[in-house]
Amino acid sequence: MIKKELLDILACPQCKGPVELTVGGDGIVCRACQLLYPIRDSIPIMLIDEAKPLQTPAP
Repeated sequence: MIKKELLDILACPQCKGPVELTVGGDGIVCRACQLLYPIRDSIPIMLIDEAKPLQTPAP
């Protein structure tokens, strides 16, 4: 699990905006860019090339 202190200083590498932890704690989300950055072995992988687009629910 990522510590809150680390999460507070992280920013999206694409837009430099705030990020938040996923509900399951397995990734970090930028709502502005709609990107999910993975967490591997308790290390956030904050690389744009590693990010995956968020799944948007169908209307």
